[in-house]
Amino acid sequence: MRRRDFITLLGSTAATWPLAARAQQPGLPVIGYLSPSTPGERAGNLQDFRKGLSEMGYVEGRNVAIEFRWAQNDARRLPELAADLVRRRVAVIAAAGGNAAGAAKALTSTIPIVFGTAFDPVEAGLVASLNRPGGNLTGVVSLVDEIERKQLGLLHEFLPRATRFAVLWNGGGANRARKSIQDLQAAAQSIGVEVEFYQASTNAEIDATFADLVQKRTDGLVVESLFLFRDRRPQILTLAARHAIPVIYGGRADAEAGGLMSYGANATDNTRQQAIYVGRVLKGEKPADLPIMRATRFEFLINLQTAKTLGIEVPPTLLALADEVIE
Repeated sequence: MRRRDFITLLGSTAATWPLAARAQQPGLPVIGYLSPSTPGERAGNLQDFRKGLSEMGYVEGRNVAIEFRWAQNDARRLPELAADLVRRRVAVIAAAGGNAAGAAKALTSTIPIVFGTAFDPVEAGLVASLNRPGGNLTGVVSLVDEIERKQLGLLHEFLPRATRFAVLWNGGGANRARKSIQDLQAAAQSIGVEVEFYQASTNAEIDATFADLVQKRTDGLVVESLFLFRDRRPQILTLAARHAIPVIYGGRADAEAGGLMSYGANATDNTRQQAIYVGRVLKGEKPADLPIMRATRFEFLINLQTAKTLGIEVPPTLLALADEVIE
């Protein structure tokens, strides 16, 4: 090996030695962070997570260690990654999303699991109830079904003459799918519009969805607020711009990146609250005694530049409602 290559290798690994060494120290608690995504895509979330931990007196590398397991956008890897954390007997598992929480729950009934999810954790079978979770799970939830009804209403206010809308979603199980469809169809009927559902989990299925939207002259689209679609943000934004389809998303990052509108729970606050719950568990509280925390902060953003590109004038009522207008 050439000296330069050796130095490069040394530099890339040395940064991990202190953390790995501390993780082996007796008495130092280890958090297992399980995510379906990638570290690059979750960089902002990790910053918020560490901030929440610091509020509870925990600083990574000083008095707590974090072992990360990333599924690299392949949810099929979550069970094996969760199994590795269970074998290592981490003090608590922080699960990013319902799928990660479900994978961890299937493997342990003793290691505490603190999740952040968009789905109803009771319907998903993660906990017994919101107020009394029971078992070894608790967490933070932003109920996506309620958010989608609000998004549909905002999209209709933005396009008052439109009659045909669509929802890009991932299903989330037969029971949840049935309930969500019924709720959104009822919401659509109450404002006099039609809504069609497109289930997608791959890039090809997302491409096919937009092709069908164009063929059917769909007026607007709601994109479900899931890790799956956040991680495919560039693809969805590109397709929406190419086909001039007005879209409302679930996170502020979507509007900041060029999406027309976004409405959803404040991701920064949710991730910080999840970390605070992790800290409380590390201090000795039991997940069964920690009620599921529901999102309380929501934000509505409008990207005026995107609206101009689409040739749409934003109604003054919506401008007044917006928490932030991107010029």
